Amino acid sequence: MPEAVMPIREEDAVPDFCTKPVLILGVGNVFFGDDGFGCALVEHLETHFDVPAGVCILDAGTGVRLPLFTLCLSPVRPRRLLIVDAVDVGREPGEWFELNPADIPVVKLDDFSMHQLPTSNMLRELQQQTGVEVRVLACQTGPLPEEVCPGLSEPVQRAVPEAARWVEREYFNAAIGAATVRERLPA
Repeated sequence: MPEAVMPIREEDAVPDFCTKPVLILGVGNVFFGDDGFGCALVEHLETHFDVPAGVCILDAGTGVRLPLFTLCLSPVRPRRLLIVDAVDVGREPGEWFELNPADIPVVKLDDFSMHQLPTSNMLRELQQQTGVEVRVLACQTGPLPEEVCPGLSEPVQRAVPEAARWVEREYFNAAIGAATVRERLPA
């Protein structure tokens, strides 16, 4: 006799990262030097800060498209999305800055380091079609290795805690009503 199929309840079908008011996605390849900036920032936030309950932080690695597709299709979405990634736009290595998805130069769409052309377009669509506030925190890379070479360069490594404090001010404090969030001291 066939087993009864239980219907999937909507609340069970929506991933947790869709239900939080704030989603921070670290993007990059930790095996290619400074390209791992987004992943390193996520790790720093998770180990040095108390992440508020209303914030979901994910290390998306090179697979950022899956959570973005999920967000586009989900009936429930965060109000704010921050993508953290490494880019090469000719600035000083380790310089971090904010990019609006609408401001990503057309010439950068093919090589914007979010690991495939449709990603930049999905960010724009997510913002325009769903009302999710989408921001990109980018860090200028040094020369990227041609072969596997894990680890960030010194300038990009120095940028990680600085950028983490910016994320705290812009995202953590706002998520908990601007209450003070204290950086954890190393154990």
